[in-house]
Amino acid sequence: MPIYEFHCNACTHDSEILVRSSDWQGTKCPQCGSTKLAKKFSLFAAATTGGGDSGSCETGGGGGGGGCCGGHCGGHGN
Repeated sequence: MPIYEFHCNACTHDSEILVRSSDWQGTKCPQCGSTKLAKKFSLFAAATTGGGDSGSCETGGGGGGGGCCGGHCGGHGN
């Protein structure tokens, strides 16, 4: 079962609740017990390899290649 984020319209508390995606209506707020919950849009994190800054490309020496880090897939024939 996935974890969804909800906003309680009664007490204004935000919660993460483990529910079935089709059966979430009627779920109670863990703070006040109200069933007046609204499902929130959730952000998620994507894991990347390398642990570096995802906005930069360290090629180790000038150039790079047509959109790929490392210069091996931009048509340079390395």
